[in-house]
Amino acid sequence: MSAARSEPARICGTAAVAALFAVRPATILRLFFTEARRADALPICAALAKARRPYREVPPEELARIAGTPHHGGICAIAIPRVLPTLPWPPPATLLATPLLPVLHAIGNPHNLGAIARSAAFFGCGAMLLSPDPRGAGLSDSAHRVAEGGLDRLDLFRATGWPDTLRGLARTHLTVAAVAEGGDPPEAIARDRPIALVLGNEEEGLDRATVLACTARVTLVRRGAVQSLNVAQAAAVLIHALLPPDGLRNPSRPRK
Repeated sequence: MSAARSEPARICGTAAVAALFAVRPATILRLFFTEARRADALPICAALAKARRPYREVPPEELARIAGTPHHGGICAIAIPRVLPTLPWPPPATLLATPLLPVLHAIGNPHNLGAIARSAAFFGCGAMLLSPDPRGAGLSDSAHRVAEGGLDRLDLFRATGWPDTLRGLARTHLTVAAVAEGGDPPEAIARDRPIALVLGNEEEGLDRATVLACTARVTLVRRGAVQSLNVAQAAAVLIHALLPPDGLRNPSRPRK
């Protein structure tokens, strides 16, 4: 476990690297970029030069080797990995200030994790909570790449006890389980307090104990021939549908 934590993160893509530099600039250890991304890299290079940390312009094929993927977007920051704090009690102000908190339980695909974070940040959610289930994806290089900066624009927390965490959240939030069938449509969900939207595993959905620990259930009504949505697609639709009509009380801001 300790070796995995010390392995540097590789953050690729213009938006992801820009968000990292805006929110956690001191964690950037090295920067590599192609000629096409020179202008985007210049402010980061200036900061790295002051910190006496290396940066270098490289050809695309070399950047692919450094990044570990050809999908590097022309820029890659080597950074100190982010460690998720456990959710404190009472919940921090971030969780109480935003109308909707995505809660991810055993979302195993890092692309789905990144896509949900991107949607959450786009719609102005201030934070996201991950369950302790070992099936859940971590903050991998691919999750950051897909999130397009969304992961660094959110306060991220890891739950400890489960589903006890949901019962605790019910004191401050309306805990809503996203289920494939049998739930209320989004328009029937109350919006008189913050909502914690609980999203489940790609293959199995939410287990019975998790659903029973939630106060309400929500289901997207299927109108076509396809049986279901990908969890990241469903998350984007539900986040948009469950936000209060008057918008966010606390617009998105840089995160620590």
